[in-house]
Amino acid sequence: MTGHSDGSARITGLGGIFYIVKDPAASRAWYREVLGIDGEYGPQLAWAGEPCQHPYSLISHFGDDGYIKPGTGGFMINLRVNDLGGFVAGLRAKGVDILGEADEGYGKFAWLLDPDGVKIELWEQVEDRLP
Repeated sequence: MTGHSDGSARITGLGGIFYIVKDPAASRAWYREVLGIDGEYGPQLAWAGEPCQHPYSLISHFGDDGYIKPGTGGFMINLRVNDLGGFVAGLRAKGVDILGEADEGYGKFAWLLDPDGVKIELWEQVEDRLP
């Protein structure tokens, strides 16, 4: 392990998700228009309470330019929401197909696909219950 020898070096959150799509501009537009997240370099999520001044996580879409290689494989994006019922209702009003919903006690979940077929899991955490 590299970093601070006193053990203070640590992972603080999701830095980003990077993957290849056919049309990066269309994917960014879908995240902006359907999920309501946008940013200078693609969909960007700001986080409060972190040690840096402007923490965020980024979902970044790439054309097949070699940046992702040699990585391969499938994945799912998990996004935290503060009101799953309200967010899902808004998605349905936009005509988005919700694949399913579940309440696991420690959190509520819903699933959908982005325009590139990537599965997105929405998660509303219940503060007093952990898995």
